[in-house]
Amino acid sequence: MYSSKDLIDKTDISRATLNNYISLGLLSKPVVLNPGTGTDGPRQLGFFPDDSIERIREIQRLKREGASMAGIVARMAIRGAERSSAQQQALAIEPPPMPAPSPAPSTVAPAAAFPSEPRSETLSDTSLRVTIEDIAFPAYMVNHSLELCWYNEAARQQIFRGLDKLPPTSEGRSLFRLLAAGGVEAHTAELLRFHVGQAKSRLTPNRFADTCHGVDPEAFAWLQRTFAEASAEPARPVSDALLSLGTELRRAYVSIFREGIFVVLTPEQHEADSMLEFLARRDEVIRGLLQRRMPVLTNLAVLVADLQGSVRICSELPPDEYFALINDIWAAMGPIFRKYHGTHGKHVGDGMVYYFFPQPDSDYLFNALTCATEIREEMKRLSKRWQLQKNWLNELYLNTGITEGQEWLGTFRTTTAVEFVVLGDTINQAARISDFARFGGIWVTKSLIGKLSHESRERVRYGVRRAAEGGREVVVPSSFATVASLVEGTEGANGKLRDIATLPIAEIMDIGEPRDGA
Repeated sequence: MYSSKDLIDKTDISRATLNNYISLGLLSKPVVLNPGTGTDGPRQLGFFPDDSIERIREIQRLKREGASMAGIVARMAIRGAERSSAQQQALAIEPPPMPAPSPAPSTVAPAAAFPSEPRSETLSDTSLRVTIEDIAFPAYMVNHSLELCWYNEAARQQIFRGLDKLPPTSEGRSLFRLLAAGGVEAHTAELLRFHVGQAKSRLTPNRFADTCHGVDPEAFAWLQRTFAEASAEPARPVSDALLSLGTELRRAYVSIFREGIFVVLTPEQHEADSMLEFLARRDEVIRGLLQRRMPVLTNLAVLVADLQGSVRICSELPPDEYFALINDIWAAMGPIFRKYHGTHGKHVGDGMVYYFFPQPDSDYLFNALTCATEIREEMKRLSKRWQLQKNWLNELYLNTGITEGQEWLGTFRTTTAVEFVVLGDTINQAARISDFARFGGIWVTKSLIGKLSHESRERVRYGVRRAAEGGREVVVPSSFATVASLVEGTEGANGKLRDIATLPIAEIMDIGEPRDGA
């Protein structure tokens, strides 16, 4: 094994570079060991596997051959990840004999960054530890429909022609409309081509055409032709590309998150290590971006689901078992919401709120309905499991209300968390419909059903249950009813349901398979 000082001496790299290689996954984190019993040396040192010098020299060779740091990370970090934790444990458990410590070795904190020279405060120099506010180069974030969510001052001045503020609607925030608003110019043409390649892997030709509406006919034709000729850019967590923006060469660093795509445009000669180290801190980067995401008026579907009889269940179970139940529900439903692109919203109590936004490759309204039916089936399985586990007769139900609308989307943030929040009546309607639902029912507004595509609507079996002679109950298919007409007695005119008494709704029975060729 080699100490940090050994690596620096033998490869002629700085501590800052060594720290970068660890952050980027090119080198393993050091194993902290006691180097010996000497009283003059440090009590602990960080040691690296025997192949570390070879890996550093390979990095240096690739850099001399012109490889970018992003390319080196994509090529080598995977191989580094293949070294199992068992190797690291073996190093810590069975260390080879240690050499006598050097007169002035450096200490290494467990799994921590190495100390380095004083650092600049912005990424205009070679800073290592920066935040979103420190980026002095053009930086911006778009969602996966290529709509602008956030930009810094440098991007406003150099890329978006002094844009005063973001348009209020998602359609107006199309990156292609903003970049080509004055036509396809020399300093934006290659940047447009670059983003068209990203769009090719995310948007259908018709959806891409929609995002380009609003530009002049000549620019529109250029964008359509470029889209037809472009190759789809593969979605990698971090990548870079050299672009010519007019007379200036810029390197575009792209980091892809579930929430969107983050782009930074640095001068060609800027040191890549600091930028890649910054992008490697993915949780920190996306938290900073979401905290600065600007409110947008967007179409959406809102799903609210509440546990039926939660007060009674809470009173019957010991506190630890009740929390175990709620955690089981969240753990079971989380993957289903992610599967259908649901975004978690703020909710008080033990219920769920999820937002479904327009997607480049699927119908967000149909996503919400399909998600709700899968959750209902998963809840049946979870209920059976708890009946066997607890030996009780309680049935567990999630009562679901879904509606759609156009509302302002923003974020509420604290020092530790960021929550998406929708303002307006849509979420209140969904919550009231959830209050109306019973025994795992999924109720949806007439307006949402009406906005489904013909193909999607053909797959949805919905209607209203009506009382028939002899106490029977029949389903009137493909029909709606106001909430007031479905509520017995005066309950519909009072309390929580008064606000939606005249709202036409229907119950979702199930969703069928697509027809052949659909």
